[in-house]
Amino acid sequence: MINISSYLAKPLIIAAALSVTLVVSGCQKEPDSNTADDSTQTTSTQNINTQTNETQKITEATEQQQAPLTILALGDSLTEGLGVDNDANYPAQLEARLQELGYKNVKVVNSGLSGETSTGLVNRLDWVLQTKPDITILTVGANDAIRGIDVATVEANIRTAVKRLQDNGSEVILGGMQIYDNLGSDYVESFAAIYPRVAKDMNVTLIPFFLDGVGGDPKLNQADAIHPTKEGYTIIVNDNILPILQPKIEKLEANHANTATKSSTPTETTQ
Repeated sequence: MINISSYLAKPLIIAAALSVTLVVSGCQKEPDSNTADDSTQTTSTQNINTQTNETQKITEATEQQQAPLTILALGDSLTEGLGVDNDANYPAQLEARLQELGYKNVKVVNSGLSGETSTGLVNRLDWVLQTKPDITILTVGANDAIRGIDVATVEANIRTAVKRLQDNGSEVILGGMQIYDNLGSDYVESFAAIYPRVAKDMNVTLIPFFLDGVGGDPKLNQADAIHPTKEGYTIIVNDNILPILQPKIEKLEANHANTATKSSTPTETTQ
């Protein structure tokens, strides 16, 4: 005979077990979706901010690296280019030559003024320094000598100009000058001695004689026998200026590149 009580008991036990399982499942706390979303958003925001900061650093470094390197040609009519076309003076030829040599990011500013004396140059330094030159080629003193101005005054003015330029962050290249003997040998020798002495004392690079290879040559000077022709300026640029200027440019460009690299190096972020 079938035991009905036993037969019915099995389904009841199974049903009871299922009920317990459902109740336990229902009591378990569901994950807080809001907390998970907030955590995800925070991490995402941090990543975006980090990427934005790094992009900004790289952009700033690139802009710094691409900023033009400024060379200031500062002096008198020999710098201005009296008597030659605007593209024939030495600053114009220098910039064109640098471009040919691959220095695409260099500009040369012509700040030559005919008749300029060393005193006049000092008086206009505030104006020319607005160009914020990286390098300055300073060539002045010839007009002082023509007027017979005291050598000590000329030297003091040149020293003042060099110091002001250096204080402004510009590296100075000093163009040495020599004059004819019409003022007497003592004056001529004293005047010529200004430039190497200033260069040594103030730690600036010297072009021993700015007009070397050109001064006194009728073929390379205009009718006044003082101011170079276009061909004369070409020699000055290639033979007298570039051999001294190029190492300065290379050094500055290397420094700019190193600064840009350091600025663009990603910063490690701890999350």
